[in-house]
Amino acid sequence: MSTNSTLARLIKTGHHNRTKSLRRLLLLAAEPKSSHHALSLFQLMPYPRTFDWNILIRAHAHFSPSTSISLFSTMRLNGVIPDHFTLPFVLKACASLRIEKGLHSLVLKLGFCNDTFVQNAMISFYGSCGSVDRALKVFDESPAKDLVSWSSMIACYVNNAFEYEALALFQKMQLTDSIKPDEIMLITLLSAIRSLGDLELGKWVHKFIERKAFELSVRLGTALIEMYSRCASIDDSIKVFDEMPVRNIFTWSALINGLAVHGRTRKAVELFYKMKENGFQPDFVTFNGVLVACSHGGLIEEGFRVFNSIKNEYNMEPKLEQYGCMVDLLGRAGLLYEAFELVNRMPADPSPIIWRTLLGACVNHKNLLLAEKVGEKLQEVDPSHDGDYVLLSNVYGGKDKWVEKERVLNLMGENRISKRPGYSLITMGSVVEKFIAGDDSHPQSEEIKTFLASLIERLRVVGYSPVKSIVLFDVEEEEKEHNLMYHSEKMAVAFALLKFKDNRTIRVMKNIRICCDCHSFIKHVSNAFNREIIIRDRNRFHHFSKGSCSCRDYCSAAEEELESPLSHPFAFSAEGELLCRSRSLTPLSTRRTETTMLNFPSVSFLKTNIGDRSLKPVIRQ
Repeated sequence: MSTNSTLARLIKTGHHNRTKSLRRLLLLAAEPKSSHHALSLFQLMPYPRTFDWNILIRAHAHFSPSTSISLFSTMRLNGVIPDHFTLPFVLKACASLRIEKGLHSLVLKLGFCNDTFVQNAMISFYGSCGSVDRALKVFDESPAKDLVSWSSMIACYVNNAFEYEALALFQKMQLTDSIKPDEIMLITLLSAIRSLGDLELGKWVHKFIERKAFELSVRLGTALIEMYSRCASIDDSIKVFDEMPVRNIFTWSALINGLAVHGRTRKAVELFYKMKENGFQPDFVTFNGVLVACSHGGLIEEGFRVFNSIKNEYNMEPKLEQYGCMVDLLGRAGLLYEAFELVNRMPADPSPIIWRTLLGACVNHKNLLLAEKVGEKLQEVDPSHDGDYVLLSNVYGGKDKWVEKERVLNLMGENRISKRPGYSLITMGSVVEKFIAGDDSHPQSEEIKTFLASLIERLRVVGYSPVKSIVLFDVEEEEKEHNLMYHSEKMAVAFALLKFKDNRTIRVMKNIRICCDCHSFIKHVSNAFNREIIIRDRNRFHHFSKGSCSCRDYCSAAEEELESPLSHPFAFSAEGELLCRSRSLTPLSTRRTETTMLNFPSVSFLKTNIGDRSLKPVIRQ
């Protein structure tokens, strides 16, 4: 029965003035679709109590936080005293609006400073506002911490990129026998590990889940799949997927995305169609994953088929993300003018990311004319992004136009835009080692550079030759080789070879895309040393083994192919559908510091003493 019909019945029977009857109806109406009815019902109540105000404040806290705060102010003006249920709803509304001033003093004034329910809400509130120190102060002063207290503080750490502190707090919680983690907390921890990319920690938490006999639910299993994928262990993601008794669309999408970025492109496409056979309808996240797979694998026809199915099969309008995937697909294949035409035909204004994707493709294929046009568009929509200047200067360098290159770099300086340095991270025991290209600040930099120089000479004998064409500066050939020698990923891999005497997999995280010279270098290293090496760059994972890479050198090939536009093998139908004419196309600081130990059972954490906020774990077998 609807709220309107129920109210009409109350009026007809003369019960519309009875507070008890109105309160029951108010509870039914307190949802987004009926919020106006709830306010009307509330106004009929002669003497609303705290409980009645709470219903309205809670109902509006999610979808109309300003209304919720206004109701709270009116409640206090009317002399109604809030209780310990009122303030958490108000705090949730204030967190949405980032209103922080005066709330803690109000809690103290109203006498709720020792109420666990309110304190937990305060921790979540400060976490949402980014005030981690204040959240920790509330947590530390809480006299009776329950599961929600610990979970709220851990979530506060994770949401504000204090992942190691979250893991340390989880370990500390285990010392309290009365508090046991729940599924929500474990999912939060897996999110932290996913951000860190720390496989050892991820396996430790997975073993904890199995040891405590948690059910492999849809949410927990999906979180494990995403964690293993981001930690460069896609085989473990597949294993978890196969073990799950129940899956939903998010589970399928997580594995499809994981397979895509790990270079298992055909497997990702196969899983997409298998998902459809199992009765699941793809959402936009799923489409993103399978289109990324097509782009990374050079599956051009398949990409067009999937993109067109969004509208033709599912009656959904593609969003910017899906158009961006198609621009990337065309750009990687060297179909730059088709990509440019697609951008201009998009139903919405292209985002800077889409223009930037096309600019990167123009640089890779050395198309100066189109790069200049795309660069002009980027100057209009996002003139302060450092990467755009660097990409445009690189295309000039690739064409030996040094004056134009210098002009772009000078413009970058005039606008006070600095380039973020590329770096690589590698975990060794209890420390995350950070390498910056050409940087000598690492305590073992001389040893690493000496070893790297000898390693390069050794690899030359078996076929490695530096790709000097990517050094886009007007310098001598010898200096070009020197510039290439000390790229951050080379330093990280050389360090790993020096320190890891066993045959463990070398895992490196990089903040920008790997260049083709480093790609070639690491392929040769993997073969010469019989080591598996995984590089996680800005776009994907590269799995190097026995002299080959999971990307099948698709990225490197795209940078060296055709300098002139291709004849157009694609066209648009009258309805705007993308058509393929040819079926024979070949796809083109966590720097080391002195440390002090924080000891917990089975896992300990290192805390740096120079203001570094991170806690770095040591896994003990």
